[in-house]
Amino acid sequence: MIYADNAATTKMNKISIDAMTDCIKNFWGNPSSLYYFGQIAKEKLNFSRKIIANCIGAISEEIYFTSGGSESDNQAIISAAKIGAKKNKKHIISTKFEHHAVLHTLKKLEREGFEIELLDVHENGIIFPEQIKNSIREDTCLVTIMFANNEIGTVQPIEEIGKICRENKIIFHTDAVQAAGHLKIDVKNQNIDMLSISAHKFHGPKGTGVLYVRKGIPLTNLIEGGAQEKNKRAGTENLPAIFAMAMALKDACENLEKNNEKIYFLREKIIDGLEKIPHSILNGDRKNRLPGNINFCFEGIEGESLLLLLDDKKICASSGSACTSGSLELSHVLLAIGRPHEIAHGSLRLSIDENISENDAEYIIKSVGEVVEYLRNISPLWKDKIFGKKEFFLK
Repeated sequence: MIYADNAATTKMNKISIDAMTDCIKNFWGNPSSLYYFGQIAKEKLNFSRKIIANCIGAISEEIYFTSGGSESDNQAIISAAKIGAKKNKKHIISTKFEHHAVLHTLKKLEREGFEIELLDVHENGIIFPEQIKNSIREDTCLVTIMFANNEIGTVQPIEEIGKICRENKIIFHTDAVQAAGHLKIDVKNQNIDMLSISAHKFHGPKGTGVLYVRKGIPLTNLIEGGAQEKNKRAGTENLPAIFAMAMALKDACENLEKNNEKIYFLREKIIDGLEKIPHSILNGDRKNRLPGNINFCFEGIEGESLLLLLDDKKICASSGSACTSGSLELSHVLLAIGRPHEIAHGSLRLSIDENISENDAEYIIKSVGEVVEYLRNISPLWKDKIFGKKEFFLK
């Protein structure tokens, strides 16, 4: 079985599993307790906080532990909105291709009277800093733009966007769930005020994450009930998961260049191979994208059929469209970059990591080509295109 859906989740690595097991066995106390078992657990918790802070150029006091990227996104955006509302600033800038954890939170704030401006995304999947600069107003309280897109993998000019926000004294939040452990992050140099991380995207456990908040920015509580996380996130900390996350992120950052060198090579090999399939197109900028992200549209097929047949060939991948309640829901990301509905239906996302081999990459290329050809051969729509009754979208 070839696992090529690391953007959805990654397999926990040995370092992460060993860290979690160590905590379960030896650091099972409540970090809030004053006796020995609680205090050694608290030391491990503080150690984890320091490790994560070092990985992103922050300080320990700026790290808050959460249940994952969605909670971190929610708390960051709602906190910035509350700060803005106190100053009668209720304009928020984001993009049309953010993760739904961001878009749904913004929709909620819109119902509460905030004005949400979602910027258009260029066909290459990149937001230009000038778009931010031109959209900022006197009442803008927040800019929230993802570090790297979860579907098409495009990496945004975060440092430049952050600089514009800093110059205009506007809070800048970035969803870095796909970037952490795969790209270099330095919150100070990149002018980031708030940043979201989820452990299961870099070989850590599910259900734990981080919210970085620049010192001096007040947080609004989403969960009440206890004094944990400096009174900003109630609930006994999941120390085994937190320590596992810290060790996984440390390992990913220490091996980032070595792993990415291999992943880049195989990513380019797969892209080269898939581009040879007629009437196909790579989604997103080829250069400014996550090391392991490969996202294609193939004309004349549907993503679900492609995924099922690839699964038969022992390849795990994902599509930009999902079958929900019997109806086909198109990827808002692909629509945002201008893909026609018919083309967006036939999308495939492959997200590889350092565990893939060159033989695996060659098998993926071969298998995708075979499945696309098979699906087209049984499609009446494709026959209409071949015989000139309908036009091709992709040349």
